[in-house]
Amino acid sequence: MRTLLTRGVVGVLLVALAACAGSSGNPASEEVTQQQADYWAISRLQQRFHEATSTKDIDLMMSLYAPNATLTIPGQTAVGKEEIRQFWLTKSDPFQPDNRWISETPAYKIKITAFGDKGTLHFECHYVDPDGKTVVVYLTADQEVARIDGRWLITDMVVGSASLTP
Repeated sequence: MRTLLTRGVVGVLLVALAACAGSSGNPASEEVTQQQADYWAISRLQQRFHEATSTKDIDLMMSLYAPNATLTIPGQTAVGKEEIRQFWLTKSDPFQPDNRWISETPAYKIKITAFGDKGTLHFECHYVDPDGKTVVVYLTADQEVARIDGRWLITDMVVGSASLTP
């Protein structure tokens, strides 16, 4: 019994020492790990954007934007979440009830940067009509993103035209 207790105490001490030794880690390694986590989180914005337009989920779409975000499409700019919400519901083709489009993006056309709490996200949107099996609309989206209260959000989105090229 005493041997078992001694081994248990030694085991706990070894685990505690290993944890302490790892806490002083390599700052460069920690920076790389943080940047990879930021890239992943920013990439999730793109994934959820395409999910929101494919499923016409306005609440999911709005969860991607910062409170004072802007959305610019040729000829108009929506400022703040309420104007952006109204744009998606009333003016965007993907959210129109008769359009059953699927939103996709070529993975190799996604570009992400992250520097501290700021970053950028670029992707193309290819809207596909599954009934006609055709690409009906293709656009680019250039965004500024920021970590706000621990979450990456879109602060500015500019939509432009794209060409279907590799």
